[in-house]
Amino acid sequence: MPGAARTIEQQIRARFDGLTRAERQLASHLTRHYPVAALGSITALAKGAEVSTPTVVRLVQKLGYKGYPDFQTVVRAEVEERLISPIAKHDRWTVGVPDTHILNRFADAVVGNLQATLGQIDHAEFDAVARLMADKNRKILAMGGRITHAMADYFVTHMKIIRRDVTLISDMSNAWPPALIDMAPGDVLLAFDIRRYENNVLSLVEIAADQGAEVVLITDQWISPAAERARYRLSAHIEAPSAWDSTVAIQVLVETLLAAVQTLTWDETQARMKRLEDLYSRARFFRRSR
Repeated sequence: MPGAARTIEQQIRARFDGLTRAERQLASHLTRHYPVAALGSITALAKGAEVSTPTVVRLVQKLGYKGYPDFQTVVRAEVEERLISPIAKHDRWTVGVPDTHILNRFADAVVGNLQATLGQIDHAEFDAVARLMADKNRKILAMGGRITHAMADYFVTHMKIIRRDVTLISDMSNAWPPALIDMAPGDVLLAFDIRRYENNVLSLVEIAADQGAEVVLITDQWISPAAERARYRLSAHIEAPSAWDSTVAIQVLVETLLAAVQTLTWDETQARMKRLEDLYSRARFFRRSR
């Protein structure tokens, strides 16, 4: 079955250039509203995408499925993957594992995640995100969920060196109004959300989008529901032989994004870094080598 190797979104992306105009319209609707749009009837999907039901049938067959019911079976399996609990993940990884050390198995999984992530990132979209964040006329705010908040914190710590007007939003909802009160149309919200997707991230993304912010979402291969309100989306593969998902591929995206923005703003960034080094020196912040 096609879904065994690649997600529905990856299958659509791989075949998008070969689709007809109506099929592209349907494919775009599916990816924008996935998985909800694909869980209803074929009639509802066709109506939502403003195409005919035969167009739906043709698209799923081009993706390699026998028909719409076969396609929905894979969609439901992907939804189940999105919601899988840490205990269930652990049980699945420990049944029938190969007789190799956990270091090797984990490293193999991480390398596979990196290859899959880099293989599906749209370079033009990535570059557009970097240019957006390099625009000094836009403020940048970042936030994440229970686990990914650490990724947002890491991003902000480094981005504050690169440019000004960068803020980490607390993961406590009562801190949102003060953080968002000065958000203007065109400002940037970087949000992190991986399975099991968190309602607070979705709520904040919706509020920011309603205020005219440019939302950049970093999510996993199954795609957070917050993607529907995001202007840009970068997906990372996160599965690992553990009860928890791996954030290594996400970390690579974050560090590469930081490097890209730094390159675009190097003159200003270099001056900021020199001033920062002077401040560190005056405060005797770092130990000097003997």
